[in-house]
Amino acid sequence: MIVDPHSLKPSEFHSYMLGAIAPRPIALASTIDKQGRPNLSPFSFFNAFGSNPPLVIFSPALRGRDGVAKNTLENVREVDEVVINIVNYNIVQQTSLSSTEYPKGVDEFIKAGFTPVASQLIKPFRVKESPVQMECKVREIIQTGVRGGAANLVICEIILMHIDDSILDSQQKIDPLLIDQVARMGGNWYSRAAKGLFEVPKPLATLGIGVDQLPDTIKYSTILTGNDLGMLGNIEQLPSADDLRAFAEQKDVHLLLDALKGDKANR
Repeated sequence: MIVDPHSLKPSEFHSYMLGAIAPRPIALASTIDKQGRPNLSPFSFFNAFGSNPPLVIFSPALRGRDGVAKNTLENVREVDEVVINIVNYNIVQQTSLSSTEYPKGVDEFIKAGFTPVASQLIKPFRVKESPVQMECKVREIIQTGVRGGAANLVICEIILMHIDDSILDSQQKIDPLLIDQVARMGGNWYSRAAKGLFEVPKPLATLGIGVDQLPDTIKYSTILTGNDLGMLGNIEQLPSADDLRAFAEQKDVHLLLDALKGDKANR
């Protein structure tokens, strides 16, 4: 299937994009207007883009059906501050409720049942129930278009971060199981990170030999997947003959090799 974005309505291509580009972290953005009225809305066009200075970007796109700017965008243009509250499973239903298109001036903190907490360095409130709250100054807003669906990249510098102690491990780092974040998928679907976590060691401290250096019998295996080869290519050196003999002599391996003797399909 080939999809040309110019041959579809923006809303149709939007659904393909969001189905393919996922899971996406959620920024629950807290802002205020020049009259001091709070607003709260979630955005899954969001991520981190630097740590020195610490920058995050989220995009309140123009409303698809009529190109109208969202209240959040209007607010950060009036007051260049925002709190980015991280969304976890404990607050996902309230977060979804806060995305309702209430009229300007309606307080989503009240509608969604969240508790506003005063920030220390900026005017917008933090969401008490969020496990991580980032007070940010808006450095720049990049408008990419004027039609419905056009992005507005709100570039934010984190000036203070609040972390709930209950999500920290013994080294005072954020524990991915404890923070239990959720992310947006396509349509009405979400993903819960803590239910599908796995580790892949980063090849930074070591120099893997690469898939190209694996023996052909392994590299062209009809059983191993590309993922398997990637894992094997991350070793620093091939095992020696002594290493292979010692491995083959392990009880479980020895029993397996004996069971496969004479089996050409699994040789």
